Amino acid sequence: MFKKIKYNRRNFLSKAVVAFGAAELSMFGVSNTSFIDNNNKALMKHNKDTNNPLGPIKQVDAGLLNVGYAETGLPGGSPVILLHGWPYDIYTYADVMPLLAARGYRVIVPYLRGYGTTSFLSNKTFRNGQQSALALDIIELMNALKIDKAIVGGCDWGARTANIIAALWPERCKGMVSVSGYLIGSRELNKNPLPPVAELQWWYQYYFATERGKAGYEKYCSDFAKLIWQIASPKWNFDDASFERSAASLNNPDHVDIVIHNYRWRLGLAEGETYYDEYEKRLAQGPIITVPTITLEGDANGAPHPPDGSYAKKFSGKYSHKTITGGIGHNLPQEAPMEFAEAIIEVDNYSK
Repeated sequence: MFKKIKYNRRNFLSKAVVAFGAAELSMFGVSNTSFIDNNNKALMKHNKDTNNPLGPIKQVDAGLLNVGYAETGLPGGSPVILLHGWPYDIYTYADVMPLLAARGYRVIVPYLRGYGTTSFLSNKTFRNGQQSALALDIIELMNALKIDKAIVGGCDWGARTANIIAALWPERCKGMVSVSGYLIGSRELNKNPLPPVAELQWWYQYYFATERGKAGYEKYCSDFAKLIWQIASPKWNFDDASFERSAASLNNPDHVDIVIHNYRWRLGLAEGETYYDEYEKRLAQGPIITVPTITLEGDANGAPHPPDGSYAKKFSGKYSHKTITGGIGHNLPQEAPMEFAEAIIEVDNYSK
C-alpha cells in the first residue's frame, strides 16, 4: 500500500518533541532545555548536530574489514543500523542516535570502507567500491555483532547499501528507511546518456573518470567535500566545526581509491571482482524490495536524485513516502534528525 505524506518540518518538530519526551531524551545526554520552550528557535537549536558526541568508537573484525562504529542504546534493544554516504560520515546520525536510544533501540552507525577508522585486514585486498561489496560489508558486520535482523536506514551511498541489503537479504532486514528512494544501480542502464541538464549534475563522476580527477580529489579532498555539501544542501547552514569533524573521516588511507573505483565502476570504466558477479547480476535486474519501507526526500535536495513518484512500484511491502519541507537537502538525517528518527520508529511499527 502506497501512502505519500508531506511533512512541514516546524509542525512536525513540535509534535515529535512531545512524543519523544524530554525526560527520556535527557537520559541519553540530550539537554531538555530546547524542549520546554515553545519558541521555534529553541526547537531548531536541538536540530543542530553540535550537542551529541558519538562517544568512543568501537572496532570489530568483520569480513574483509576491521570496522569502526559508534553505538548507543540498550544492548538488548531492537537493532537499528544507520549508513552514511559520500562525502559524509557517521556524524550524519549524531542527533538521530540519542532520539532512537531514548526509545529503547540499539543503534549502530559504522564507517563504510574507506572512511574513518574502518580499515582492510589485508594490504592485498583490492580496494573495491562497487555497490554489492559495500552491502556485503554490512552483512558481515551484522554477523560479527551477532545481529540476525535489523532495521536499516541510510542516505546517499548508505541508502543504496540499505536498498541492496533489503533486496538481497530480506531475512536480515526488519524494515528500511531510504533517503531518495530506490538507488540500486545498473551499469547497463548507466550507458544511456541523459539530457545535458541532468548530465551536468554528475560533473564530479566524469571528473573522477580521469587521472586528473583522481589527483585533484586526493589533493583537494576536503575542499571537494565542502563543495559537494554546499551544492547538495544549498539551504543547510552547516558550520565549520560540523564539516571539519566529518572531513577528518576522509583522511582514511583507502578513501580516494574506494571513491574513484566506485564512480568509475558505475560507468563501466573499472572492473569489479568476480566474487561479486552473482550479486551484481541480481541487482542489475532492479529487484523488488519486499520489506516494510519508508522513503524520504528533502524539499531542497541539490544532488542528483530520482523523482519521488518514479520508484514507488519498487516496494511491494507496506510503503510510504514523505517529503520533508523547510529547506532540507541531501544529507537529510543530519539536517532533519527528528524526522528521520520518527521514520525509523514508524517503519518498525509497519512490521508489527
